[in-house]
Amino acid sequence: MLTPHLIDTTVTAALVEDAPWGDLTAATLIPEDATASASLTARDAGVFSGSAVFEAAFRLTDPRITVAFLVADGERFAAGDTIAMVSGPARAVLTAERVALNFVQRMSGIATITAAYVDAVSDTRARIVDTRKTTPGLRVFERHAVRSGGGHNHRHSLSDAVMVKDNHLAVLLERGLTVTEALLRAREELPHTTTIEVEVDRLDQIEAVLAAGVDTIMLDNFTVDELREGVALIAGRAIVEASGNVTLSTVRAIAETGVDVISSGALTHSVRSLDLGLDVSVD
Repeated sequence: MLTPHLIDTTVTAALVEDAPWGDLTAATLIPEDATASASLTARDAGVFSGSAVFEAAFRLTDPRITVAFLVADGERFAAGDTIAMVSGPARAVLTAERVALNFVQRMSGIATITAAYVDAVSDTRARIVDTRKTTPGLRVFERHAVRSGGGHNHRHSLSDAVMVKDNHLAVLLERGLTVTEALLRAREELPHTTTIEVEVDRLDQIEAVLAAGVDTIMLDNFTVDELREGVALIAGRAIVEASGNVTLSTVRAIAETGVDVISSGALTHSVRSLDLGLDVSVD
């Protein structure tokens, strides 16, 4: 969850990184008593995300700066639209500009591509979710952006749920345990509130996983025909997640197989930042 504490901590670190000993250019060239107004303007169409982060960059630089939003997180905008207005001491506005833009450009890029995936699977049962393929230290920001785009979040961290992948299974099988036995033992040790998801990459692995009463089965890198067959085989006994080779051109066909969840690392790991600009004028 994108809390005020996390926002302020991360944005403060970004501001220190960008101006560790102050903004030499602004301090040298801009009169101390100068004030400025600025508009956050869209140069691309998209979905906005990151209002609280954008505001924090200016507030933490100088609390006298005010920010007013014309577009809220999750709302769509067109190229040329004004998203927010900023006003305050000119030095501080110029100092905070890049950090503020870096956050909302990336977050809005994630929200925009997520919305495209969500639109592509409309009228199906499939839910679009992210993965842990996020920028280290920025996961809560990027996952907030996914929600702004109408998507959902997978487990937040390794501590949130049991997710058994091929490498886990390989270790267990080397120990002489069957998949079903290993999963049943895990269930006995876990609190009743903890869910178990298992990744499979072949149809013939599904029955052994189902026998352990898992909550979710991930069908990894299955073809569309294999996904359809997997959904029929599972037959509502577990949530079905599809993952691997998910793109905007393939996601609709994947959704139409009847899967419940489609996870895509592309929502966060290869997204293009949206082109947003801050046009400043001195008062």
